[in-house]
Amino acid sequence: MPLPKAELHLHIEGTLEPELAFALAERNGVELPYADTEALREAYRFSDLQSFLDLYYELMGVLHTARDFTELADAYLARAAAQGVRHAEIFFDPQAHTARGVPIGTVVEGLAAALDRAEERHGVSTRLIMCFLRDESAESAMATLEAAKPYLHRITGVGLDSAEVGHPPSKFREVYEAASALGLRKVAHAGEEGPPEYIREALDVLGVERVDHGLRCMEDAELVARLVRDRVPLTLCPLSNVRLRAIDVLEDHPLPAMLAAGLVATVNSDDPAYFGGYVGDNFAAVRGALGLGREQLRVLARNSFEAAFLDDEEGLRARYLAEVEAYEFEAGE
Repeated sequence: MPLPKAELHLHIEGTLEPELAFALAERNGVELPYADTEALREAYRFSDLQSFLDLYYELMGVLHTARDFTELADAYLARAAAQGVRHAEIFFDPQAHTARGVPIGTVVEGLAAALDRAEERHGVSTRLIMCFLRDESAESAMATLEAAKPYLHRITGVGLDSAEVGHPPSKFREVYEAASALGLRKVAHAGEEGPPEYIREALDVLGVERVDHGLRCMEDAELVARLVRDRVPLTLCPLSNVRLRAIDVLEDHPLPAMLAAGLVATVNSDDPAYFGGYVGDNFAAVRGALGLGREQLRVLARNSFEAAFLDDEEGLRARYLAEVEAYEFEAGE
């Protein structure tokens, strides 16, 4: 059994493997512009975030029905469980689906059907986080929050994703205030391609509890000191950073320096079907490329559960943390 961990930065649409994409395309009468799965995999070579997003949104076109979303989520959960995930907080992008004529209820109910049985089938507890597309308008985000109100019993929090540069967190102040008033938890992508100032805005203007990515905080010593002092978790995605050219090679990733500084760093997979690996693969990659020791890996796992949106009364956090402390690494791990 792999090291127990929580995954806190995972876009469910980014788990769409080529085989499932073709199967759903056939079922839903969608013609993909690729000869086969290998040709599609060849398209998974990106120069930056936008080149990835172009393909990401194109392939979403195969997702039509609640059954499609259920199968997508169930496939992710099976893979995640096999790599040691005990708790998953899953992002979804409703605007990308409603823009195609797929109602938000279809998306939420389809995902929920898989999440409701995740503990029984896979031993994974789950939360669902609704993300706003930052390259869409603030008005569209507010309309999405309004449309989601009948389904808020299924949704734990809100997030902010998609193209970062030119779309500062402050653009979404009002919708985050509205989400907070509804009792939703708050996270946001910041400091992946955008500057450290975007991280500050996410904290000060949006009031986020976690920063998704946060990679560029290391350019600002004062910001790092604040993140350490306030124990603000960062949901890092190392393989994603390399695939999207935020970092040239994994050996240059600042994760060891972040841990040494006392940042609450976690390791996640982001969009694993596109970026070369699920969360266990990310752990293995940083262990090999960055020479992380067993205690550093245990800290990353511990951080993931401490940063998770788990209710104390459920006792899950304590149970998962106990699993991390009791875990015995195997030879070569």
